[in-house]
Amino acid sequence: MLLPKTKTKISRILPFGIIWFLFSIIFAQLQKGIIGNLSYYPATGSPYDFSKNIIIIPIAGLITGLLIGTMEIVFFNKLFVRKSFSEKISYKSLIYLAVNILFLLSTSLIINFFTTGFNIVAWQHIWISFHTYSFWSIEIYIAGIIVISQFYTEVSESIGLGVLPNFFTGKYYKPVVEERIFMFLDMKSSTSIAEHLGHVLYFKMLKEYYFDLSEAILNSRGEIYQYVGDEVIVSWTIQNNLENNNCINCFFAMKKSIQKEAKKYIQHYGLIPEFKAALHVGKVTTGEIGVIKKNIMFTGDVLNTTARIQELCNTYNVELLLSNDLLQILDLPPQFQIKPLGKIQLRGREEKINLATIIPQQTKI
Repeated sequence: MLLPKTKTKISRILPFGIIWFLFSIIFAQLQKGIIGNLSYYPATGSPYDFSKNIIIIPIAGLITGLLIGTMEIVFFNKLFVRKSFSEKISYKSLIYLAVNILFLLSTSLIINFFTTGFNIVAWQHIWISFHTYSFWSIEIYIAGIIVISQFYTEVSESIGLGVLPNFFTGKYYKPVVEERIFMFLDMKSSTSIAEHLGHVLYFKMLKEYYFDLSEAILNSRGEIYQYVGDEVIVSWTIQNNLENNNCINCFFAMKKSIQKEAKKYIQHYGLIPEFKAALHVGKVTTGEIGVIKKNIMFTGDVLNTTARIQELCNTYNVELLLSNDLLQILDLPPQFQIKPLGKIQLRGREEKINLATIIPQQTKI
């Protein structure tokens, strides 16, 4: 069984392979339309066989896309994370284009080996091809695919992972009632911290803080719903959570991430940010909303209830509060000790709710 972290990486890499596979099929068809019934490439004299190309080119495109996706998610995404939107697309596209030139030459060489055999003629065809207008017109086409795939990943991460595919598929074009888990996570003493640091330095710290929290959210298959000042709202579908108690593990993984960067925060800001959180589960109506700026929105009592639960963290002097409704669907291992707090009256609600906190014994995230 794959770990949530691995599943998340695979789900982020696959769109690259799909984009490249589809555009490779289009390219093979366009190439056939241009070359027609000829059995060779007019510019180089290299043998042309559509029946082989329609198989080899899409497969090569799929492999290239998956390779680029792996490089993007595993390496370059973190390397260029602090660059602007346009800088990230430009720098990474140039790197991927260089990789693709090498890959295209290798693919062409393989095709030539299949048609002419392993001899010097195949190498000559590649050398001639490299200096032709047709080769570089192909590279312009590939550069377009690279920019499109880069634009896809940057826009997807800007509006939230999983949101863009939902817009494409129209999953929430009509409102859908679904059960979700929500986490409201709030920085402790944020007002006094902002006054102490000043608005500019505080904002810089907030960017670092959210960046350090993001990996734990991604690895737990959480979806960031909103940033509200120093508060972040994370959501899980029931299916994505039950695999590994992701919502609970996410909280402690975030604590671990901040502690890991403690030296950085002390050095630059003179403090280590702390946070408190509430977890609750319930039904929401999910749908697209907006005209000028579209968004996928959740509405339901579970959101208000989670916010009210989070307010009580200071009252009970705990970092994490969760509802009994959520506890009933979790299967927590012995490493987590549940401490019930009983039925509690929430602000603005007539009905009391059972709350608890969790104390980790030997947490392994």
